[in-house]
Amino acid sequence: MEHASLDLTSADQAASRLGISRASLYAYVSRGLIRSFSSPHDPRQRLYAADDVEALVERKARFRRPAAAAATALDWGLPVLETSITQIKDGTLFYREHDAIALAQHATLEETVCLLVGGLDEAVFRFPSRLPEGLAGPAFGPHEYVAQAIRLLSAPSPKESRSSEVATILRLMAAAGSGADPGAEPLHGHLARAWKAPQATDAIRRALVLCADHELSASAFAVRVTASTGTSLRNAVIAGLAALSGPYHGGMTERIRTFLDAPSGASPLGFRHRFYPDGDPRALTLLKNVPLLASDATTLRAVESTSGHKPSIDTALVMMERAFGLPVGAAFVLFAVGRTAGWLAHAIEQRSQATLIRPRARYTLSQNSSSP
Repeated sequence: MEHASLDLTSADQAASRLGISRASLYAYVSRGLIRSFSSPHDPRQRLYAADDVEALVERKARFRRPAAAAATALDWGLPVLETSITQIKDGTLFYREHDAIALAQHATLEETVCLLVGGLDEAVFRFPSRLPEGLAGPAFGPHEYVAQAIRLLSAPSPKESRSSEVATILRLMAAAGSGADPGAEPLHGHLARAWKAPQATDAIRRALVLCADHELSASAFAVRVTASTGTSLRNAVIAGLAALSGPYHGGMTERIRTFLDAPSGASPLGFRHRFYPDGDPRALTLLKNVPLLASDATTLRAVESTSGHKPSIDTALVMMERAFGLPVGAAFVLFAVGRTAGWLAHAIEQRSQATLIRPRARYTLSQNSSSP
């Protein structure tokens, strides 16, 4: 059973521990703060993850002090923004109420961005965009790819409708990693052709959809802060790119590749995700039908047998890159191109709220400060 390893508690026990009513408990569940499961003894009864309950008890204790509450909210804390784009609930990822794992079985990135943004005319993807002339060769990895994508996004551009602008930005992001204009070709097919890997076409499609959004990640938050100033969609995406390139976000793919080349007994990178205690469903879905390298398959089995941890989406992307012989660094490109769909949706949603995101800081005296 998916939750067999979890400690579960009843509704009355959970509500009592939190000091709330059962109605409030159900509200926490609906917001994704507490996972609930059917009882193995009585399908009509719901049980609740004790770890989630205890985490909320601890947070409530800290949140009695406003300063602590604000600080904690920025570190995997309670929600600080409202969004209708993505929800992570009970180990499942939803794009506007649609199961992202189910979508990845058939949807394209173009269809996914239309879903995430909402009100987008899908017909815009039937026509090629006007991309800058003189595209350079393909770029891979956090540093080279981000630099090339920013150059393309920063080039002068004609005024476009919102639908056309979204399509153009997606194609620019793909062009940065392919070195060619995608035209009106679906982006997964374009990347597979540019990378001379037709056998990876469907895996690339699934990867792009699975990477499309992940709620309020560091890069999505950077996009929303930037968009809240009223700047252009292109500039908001550039902010997302800068955040994604860091070694603790999308740049993690580079560190994982190094680990896979020389696995060690140290704590493995790219395994386990805080939102998915039973395993990242994006990674499990992506790795289905991927002909893993023998060494990577061995590493997977070894990590799971010794720690019980399963691969994250970052690890799955790198293993897919290696399995299909994609260019080194293609894993990051797939992450960035796919995540652009979510960035665009977050930027558009944030701009519609016409509110500047401007938190306050708590000043503390530096230890290096000298006394007067």
